Amino acid sequence: MSRSPTIAVLADVHGNMPALDAVLADVERRRPDEVLIGGDLVGRGPEGSRVVTTIRDTGWQTIRGNHEDYLLDFRRRRVPVAWWSQRRWAASRWMAAELSAADVAWIEALPPMLRSALEPGLLLVHGTPESANAGLGPWTSDAELSRHLAGLNTEVLICGHTHRPMDRRLAEGRVVNVGSVGLPFNRDPRAQYALFHRDGDDWQVEPRKIDYDRRKTYDIYERSGFLAEGGITAGLLKLELEQSTAYLGPFLKWAEITDRRPDRDALDRVLAAYDPALPMHEQLRQLSVTMGAKP
Repeated sequence: MSRSPTIAVLADVHGNMPALDAVLADVERRRPDEVLIGGDLVGRGPEGSRVVTTIRDTGWQTIRGNHEDYLLDFRRRRVPVAWWSQRRWAASRWMAAELSAADVAWIEALPPMLRSALEPGLLLVHGTPESANAGLGPWTSDAELSRHLAGLNTEVLICGHTHRPMDRRLAEGRVVNVGSVGLPFNRDPRAQYALFHRDGDDWQVEPRKIDYDRRKTYDIYERSGFLAEGGITAGLLKLELEQSTAYLGPFLKWAEITDRRPDRDALDRVLAAYDPALPMHEQLRQLSVTMGAKP
């Protein structure tokens, strides 16, 4: 009997080249038959161009994530005019400018989803089958996962986007979130991806968690100018890397719904009241009560 192929799936590198290097070394050791890339190679980190070039040179099948779309919108000036001067968007402007013309052309040609060439029962999306901006994670109900699986004709739906690993079996199929290579949000700083291997009628999913020297990434934040030029956003991204949890999204959303400036004074107060273990809606409710404003 022939051996069933092994498929490696990586997602959400986010411009973190030291993390990607560590995962690529582990992939080389494991020697999978196919490697799939689930988007968000860029954004939220300072070495998007190096990551794109590295993945492009492998020839591995790759899809677009929401951060590819996001930075392309900056490159194509498809964002509000105010975003070109407001300090809160400085990091995004920096990351978009860091990409080369060749990077942009390659990203624009990427599909939103793909099936494994070796195992068509595996379908890869970035967020959900409907949107790269929506995400599936441990908090997602079985009913919602079943809705996403309906009509897909797939055995395993693989995703990323939320930076939180998940493996859920349902009557309609299986949903696996492979986590994040470059910016995990599950309180585990290791670079994360997954291996898939068919075992009869079932699938074996092996989460991989790879140690790497995060000091190299911190040093790149400094040497590249990203931390100095990216303002409070770049600082929050570094904090996310240090603590392996989400800060940027909740802080900016809180500033929006409370009509406050996302500046350093507000950040210090928010961090003092912030509980990253809570779901997003609970985080915002608690912050709004603590900070004296209604969402």
